[in-house]
Amino acid sequence: MRFLIFILFSLTASTQSYLDYPHPYHPTSTTKGMVVSQNYLSSDIGATILSNGGNAVDAAVAVGFSLAATLPRAGNLGGGGFMMIYDAKSNSIATLDFRSMSPELAESNKYRNKFKNNGAHDYDLTRKGYKAIAVPGTVAGLIKAHEVYGSMELKDLIEPTISLLKDGVPVTEDLFGAIQDTEYLTLDEESKKIYLNPDIKIGGKLFINDLINTLQLISNNGVDGFYKGETAEKIELAMIKHGGFIRKEDLMKYKPRFLPAISTNYRGNTIFTQGPPSGGGVAILTSLNVLENFDLSKMNYDSGKYLHLLAEVMRFGHQSRSKYIGDPKFSNIPMEDLLSKDFAKMKSKSINLKRASKPDRFNKNAQTLERKYIESRDTTHYSIIDDNGNAVSVTYTLGYSFGSGVTIEGTGILGNNQMNNFAHEYGNGSYRRSASPANKLEPLKRPMSTMAPVMVFNKEGKLTLITGSPGGSQIPNINLQVLINVLDFNLDIGEATMLPRIHQDSQELELLLEKTINFDTRRYLGVFGHDIEVSDTIGSTQSIHIVDNMRYGYSDLRRPNAKVSIKK
Repeated sequence: MRFLIFILFSLTASTQSYLDYPHPYHPTSTTKGMVVSQNYLSSDIGATILSNGGNAVDAAVAVGFSLAATLPRAGNLGGGGFMMIYDAKSNSIATLDFRSMSPELAESNKYRNKFKNNGAHDYDLTRKGYKAIAVPGTVAGLIKAHEVYGSMELKDLIEPTISLLKDGVPVTEDLFGAIQDTEYLTLDEESKKIYLNPDIKIGGKLFINDLINTLQLISNNGVDGFYKGETAEKIELAMIKHGGFIRKEDLMKYKPRFLPAISTNYRGNTIFTQGPPSGGGVAILTSLNVLENFDLSKMNYDSGKYLHLLAEVMRFGHQSRSKYIGDPKFSNIPMEDLLSKDFAKMKSKSINLKRASKPDRFNKNAQTLERKYIESRDTTHYSIIDDNGNAVSVTYTLGYSFGSGVTIEGTGILGNNQMNNFAHEYGNGSYRRSASPANKLEPLKRPMSTMAPVMVFNKEGKLTLITGSPGGSQIPNINLQVLINVLDFNLDIGEATMLPRIHQDSQELELLLEKTINFDTRRYLGVFGHDIEVSDTIGSTQSIHIVDNMRYGYSDLRRPNAKVSIKK
C-alpha cells in the first residue's frame, strides 16, 4: 500500500506544472509613475514627489538636487549635464543642455607647463584643483526645467534634500569606498574636513552643513540664489584665493539652453537622444544606422560572430563623435552628413565579418595620447515617468569621481573638472588623436561630452523606452547595447540590462569585455584578431520599458544601492 501511494505521489509530482522564469533579473512593474536612479534614497524622494501630485519634471528636479547629497561622487550642484523631456500632452520632445561652461579667463596657454615637455598641456591642471572647474550648469538647468514644465513649488522639491542633510546621509559601503578611493579629496582642505574626517564610517552619517545653507538660498531665491548673491560671492572668493578662473560675471552669464533632440529611425522605431555638445548621441545613432544594414535575426546575442560585428560598428560611431563634435554655438556641426543613412550604408560595406579592423598608423602613434584624454566613468543617470506618460531622462556629472576634489569653501559644493573635456593638445598646427577642432578650448564654451540620455518611440509613435548610463567614453556603447537587446533581440529590460557588455573605441587597440563573457567567446574574438582586455563592469543603466501600458523599471546591478521606486 505504501509503495502504491509513493508511485501515485511520484506521478503527480512529475506531471505537476512548476512556475519558472527565463532569467533571474526581474524588472519592477506598475501602471503608475516610476523613478529609477542610482541611489535608493533619491529614487524614494522622486517617487514621493509623484505621490504628492508632482509630474515627471518635478520629480526629476527633486532627484537632481538630492543626488548631490546621496551620491556626491557624481550627483551634483557643481557640475552639469543634459535632460530629455517628453511632454505627453503635446507629444513633443525637448532636450535641455546644462553642460558646464569654460570661464572667460580660461585660455589654453594657462594650462601649459613651461617647465615640462616644452610647454605641453598640463593635465593635472584640468583634472584637479580650482583651475579644473568649469562654470556649473546643474542648478540653472534644474530650475529652468521646473520653470517651463514643473507644477509644484520649487521649495517643496528641494526640502527633502535639506531634511536628509540635516539628519545626515547614511554612509553605505559603496559611499565609504568611493570616498576612500578618491585621491583628489586628499588635496583639498575643505574636502578633507567633510569627507575624510574620522567620524565617516560605514553605517554612520555624512554631514555637509554648508550645503544646507546653499540649498536654502536656492529654495528662497531660485536661480539667483546660486548664480548671484552670497553663493556667487563665496565661489569667486575661493577661486581668487586658490587660483581658479570662475568669476561672478561667468556665473551671471551662464544660461541653460533648449536644443532640438537628434534622432534616427531604426527598424521602425524612432530613437531620440542628445545632440551636440554631446557626441555620445551622435555615436549611438551612427552605430544604429550602420548596424541596420545587417540581419541580426540570424545571430545570437551572446555569440562571438555578433560581438565582433558590434565591436566594428562601435568604431564608426566613435569616429564621428571624436572628429566633428563640439559646442554648436561655436562651430557648425555636419549633423546631416553624420546621420546620413547613405553614409552608414557605405561604412557597413567596409566591415569584414571575419576579421577585426585596426586603427590606422596615425591612430596607433596617437594611442599614448588617447590615454591622456580620460573621460571619467563617474557620472550618473536617472529615468522617470509619471501617471500621465510625461517622461524625463537625465544624465549629469562632476567629471571624475568627486570632480576636481575641491569643495568650494563655505558652500558644500563639489567642483567639477570639466575643463579636462576640451581638446587641449595640438601638434605641428593640427589636432592630435583626430580630436575635433570644434572642441578646442575657448572662453564661455561648453566641452564635448559623451553623456546621452535616450528615449525610444515605436512604429505607432508611443514611448517605449527611457534609458541612459554613466561610463565616460563608454556611455554610447552601453546605451547602444541596451537598445539592441530590446529592439533586435526582444529581451525584457532586466535581461537586456544584465547581458555582458563590450566596449570598442575608434582609436583604441583593445576590445574591452566584461569578465562575465564566457571563455569560448573570448577565444573566438581573439581568432578574429581582437586584442582582448577584460573589465569588471561597464556602465550602470537606469531604465524604464513600457509594454502594453505596463511600465517595467530596472536598475543595473553593476553598481550597488540603485533602486526602482513607484508612486504610492
